[in-house]
Amino acid sequence: MKAHDAPYTSTTNACKLCKPLGACLAFRGIEGAVPFLHGSQGCATYMRRYVISHFREPMDIASSSLGEKHAIYGGGPNLKQGLKNVMDKYGARLIGVASTCLTETIGDDMPMIVREFRQELEHRELPEIVTVSTPSYSGTHMEGFHVAVKAVVDQLAHSGEFTGAVNLLPGFVSPADIRHLKEVLGDFGVPGIILPDISETLDGQAQLDYDKIPAGGTPLPAIKAMGASRATLEFGRTLFPQATAGRLLEERFGVPWHPLGMPIGLRETDEFFRRLEDLTGVATPAKHGEERGRLIDAYVDGHKYIFNQRAVVYGEEDLVVGIVSFLAEIGVKPVLCASGGRSGRLAAAVAEVTGTLLPEPPVVREGMDFYEIAQEAEKLEPDLLIGHSKGYYLARQWQVPLVRVGFPIHDRFGGPRILHLGYRGAQNLLDRIVNAMIERKQETSPVGYGYM
Repeated sequence: MKAHDAPYTSTTNACKLCKPLGACLAFRGIEGAVPFLHGSQGCATYMRRYVISHFREPMDIASSSLGEKHAIYGGGPNLKQGLKNVMDKYGARLIGVASTCLTETIGDDMPMIVREFRQELEHRELPEIVTVSTPSYSGTHMEGFHVAVKAVVDQLAHSGEFTGAVNLLPGFVSPADIRHLKEVLGDFGVPGIILPDISETLDGQAQLDYDKIPAGGTPLPAIKAMGASRATLEFGRTLFPQATAGRLLEERFGVPWHPLGMPIGLRETDEFFRRLEDLTGVATPAKHGEERGRLIDAYVDGHKYIFNQRAVVYGEEDLVVGIVSFLAEIGVKPVLCASGGRSGRLAAAVAEVTGTLLPEPPVVREGMDFYEIAQEAEKLEPDLLIGHSKGYYLARQWQVPLVRVGFPIHDRFGGPRILHLGYRGAQNLLDRIVNAMIERKQETSPVGYGYM
């Protein structure tokens, strides 16, 4: 009996991570911030280990360390003591408090506990404290990430004198992607507020001494000024039309909101640059036009190696949509698009970005684990997989390449430095996909090829 023919009883190798993990990653992208989990110590330990394995950077996550007694009597005292400890030991400027399954189940009211904490310590200068509800049983790490970003904006942003800045809410992308977005905004000559900014906090320089809170992150004054910006750009087609941080800024402060797809590939990046041109009145700088031209040339050069190859794409919903849009441009046929998320918008978003570019629409599945992905994908006979490291065992079983993108990447080096966005990111992805297919052809050939 094959593994996928065995009786199915529960989630097997989930294609998602837990909601508070995403919140911790979002808080990590704020200057002077310490992520804090209100729950058991095991939650923080697991998440630290998981994040460190991908980013290869130290990652402190504070915890209220609840035990059996607190599950009965409540975790308020532990939360207050934990906040004091973080203040005393870290000197945090912001503490991002995310709930866990345990504290949500017992009904701890974190905002109320934090209000009491502020009243009890009114004689002290306190850091900003942002609370967010993130029980794992209610969503994925991506939902945790986005609700944490929205909570930060909701609880800190305000209006004021017009700054002319552009708010950019990129979603959970790599540090390399954030650095590239900073470069793009700088080339347009527009001040940008990118929230969150993990470009240094999760991919930093070598240090002689350990910093409890790494340098970098979105400055708190910038976050507070987001209500006075000229516009907000927010990436992610499956996010909308739900209430997001960008929509909140528009409704509360009148900051124009521009929802966009993840700028992966030619068309989605073109739209991103067009919006920047409209907002700034500045033409796309020449170097980006040159990158676009080189990308088109590479599309032509690489077409013969990858045309009509069949791909399974899996991972975070918006990343899947962006990758599928890109594959449709380069002639690769996505046959299965799978995610552990359950937004209810994945199929519509895939259809929107592929349009008439594909000879037949791919199978789209939400709420999937890798047991189910294997059942769906094997009969589709894919030539390659595109996603994170958790798909490695399927790639090995089927003897097809796995092009690693997104998070988590535990079995290769350099995950934080994978560039996905913009013309430059598309060039990187194209090169990796073409080379993966060439390598497969070499390895499966009875004679081998030294010239392709």
